[in-house]
Amino acid sequence: MLAKSRSQMSTLGWAVLTAFLLPCAAGAQTVGEPLPPWSPGVLDIHQISTGAGDAALLVFPDGTSLLVDAGDGNPEPPAGANRVPDRSRSPGEWIARYARRMLSHQADPTIDYGLVTHFHGDHMGRVRPATPAEPGGEYQLSGFTDVAYHMPIRTMLDRGWPDYEYPRPLDNLMMDNYRAFLDVEGERRGMTVERFEPGRVDQIVLRHDPDRYPNFTVRNIAANGEVWTGAGDGTRHHFPALADIPHEDWPTENQCSIAIRVSYGAFDFYTGGDMPGQPAPGFPTWQNVERPVAEAVGPVDVAVANHHGLGDTTTRFFVSALRPRVWIVPSRMAGHPDRWVFDRMSSTRLYDGPRDIFSVTTQEATRQVIVRLGELDSDQGHIVVRVESGGARYRVIILDDSDEKATVKAVHGPYASR
Repeated sequence: MLAKSRSQMSTLGWAVLTAFLLPCAAGAQTVGEPLPPWSPGVLDIHQISTGAGDAALLVFPDGTSLLVDAGDGNPEPPAGANRVPDRSRSPGEWIARYARRMLSHQADPTIDYGLVTHFHGDHMGRVRPATPAEPGGEYQLSGFTDVAYHMPIRTMLDRGWPDYEYPRPLDNLMMDNYRAFLDVEGERRGMTVERFEPGRVDQIVLRHDPDRYPNFTVRNIAANGEVWTGAGDGTRHHFPALADIPHEDWPTENQCSIAIRVSYGAFDFYTGGDMPGQPAPGFPTWQNVERPVAEAVGPVDVAVANHHGLGDTTTRFFVSALRPRVWIVPSRMAGHPDRWVFDRMSSTRLYDGPRDIFSVTTQEATRQVIVRLGELDSDQGHIVVRVESGGARYRVIILDDSDEKATVKAVHGPYASR
């Protein structure tokens, strides 16, 4: 059963009032009814619940789409979350079907950008020898490769293309499969691939009607320890040169994660993969990647908790720098979010004002710990942030993830963008 929201505007009564008095550009969201389709001018952010890893679909104001991660790599219950809607299809196929429904405004739905935040299976798709292959046998289907098999992706972006050598050669079955996928889909369907470049605001762009929405941008914040300075397109190298540090201190895959900030008028959204903020005991302080990222990003309206809300992330500095009104936890197993992370996200000592915390799924062990500290505003379901045309207001809509009907379970807001 859903916990009550700390926001008094999250009740069923408010949802009904919203439906009749405050319709947004994409139609009124009503509890018990399907989510109204996206419409031009609206920014949608869907944190997709599969029980298998991270996946977020963004639909920009002109209809351009961005899929941030497509994970398939969660352990089995009870450690991992239950698969949703069920196990009749793979997580990648469920993600593709979800994206196709949410992009139904296109005659032939296509994902414009696929973004791999980092090379871990719960973000891109784990591959084993028994993982099914596409009909031609050129690559195996898991995560992103599975999504793209069922629904074309025009451009892939990652932190390693074209050599995949930093900080050490990325040579394993999963990466070999991913690189084969890039080659094959480039030849078959003309899919392109680019290396994500921090600092840029012109790499992920509106592809369909850019002139109509000049107040929309996607800022590339960080990758491989290169972080935007916060001014112009400048960046700085947060990691020391590999030659200057012991091999055992070289950056980890999580530390190399990609981070972006999406801005639409007064509205700002942050997501950053598994970027950590607390180095392991005895390791150098530069392995705190959250701090320089938080300094560059600044306050936002909605933030995704790094690394599923595990204890090495979402530090006091990060929380107080971003101070979002809404937190999203892309949880997938017990300990997501960590009790101390939940405490920091909730703390009015770190920043003033109310905030709501939403999780795509919550294990019973986590629920028992969290309930001692407070309540999640949603603990199961797809999380949709729907930003009104122009970016001045937004709502958070929870969708039932037990089937494909996209039934609205709860409506939170409207919130005023900063």
